Amino acid sequence: MIYQRVKEGVFLDRPNRFIANVIIDGKREVVHVKNTGRCREILMEGAKVYLQKSINPNRKTAYDLIAVEKRVSEEKKITINIDSQIPNNVVEEAILQGKIIEIGKPYKLKREASYGNSRFDFYYEKDGAKGFIEVKGVTLEEVGHARFPDAPTLRGTKHLKELIRLQNEGYENYVFFLVQMNHPHIFSPNYERDLEFSNTLIKARDEGVKILCYDSFVGGDYIRIDKRVEKSF
Repeated sequence: MIYQRVKEGVFLDRPNRFIANVIIDGKREVVHVKNTGRCREILMEGAKVYLQKSINPNRKTAYDLIAVEKRVSEEKKITINIDSQIPNNVVEEAILQGKIIEIGKPYKLKREASYGNSRFDFYYEKDGAKGFIEVKGVTLEEVGHARFPDAPTLRGTKHLKELIRLQNEGYENYVFFLVQMNHPHIFSPNYERDLEFSNTLIKARDEGVKILCYDSFVGGDYIRIDKRVEKSF
């Protein structure tokens, strides 16, 4: 996925979940943050950030903050995409191109699929199998270790419980963690931040829900899927 109209800036602070103060072209700007998670480990004062200019002239904020650089060693910096709306697009593109070996290439793939009172990111059908795919974007990295979530997620836990129920009804379901960077070599649930989600994820795996994790090639104006990341749980 490629972003248009991207500019670099310098992060100053984040008054609330939705906005940040950034220096762009030497001028202080209030921008929209495309991620309501904490992101405290990456949105640090002085960090280089990447911003997409809106095409809506009537918006209160002219830019969306979509990515940030993080130093992971004295010699290395990485770019982390924090756009919470992009993982579904990246995963959909990868599935349609046959890049997710575990899923293959379904002959039917529907976004925002509803079942009863539940709503999932994707519904698929392939080779006699059918089921649902729930996508989670991962932006938290600690010493090469990717974790999810970075804050408690009641909605995420609800999705897992629904997938378990549907798995027991005969559907073949997936939880897909897209690590929105290219540095981590291992992934695990974040027990410290959300024990209920973490335990429910383990239960989902044990009930047959398939857990996938892939990282991404990321730059200031692009993100695309790369390779599988090992899981530790």
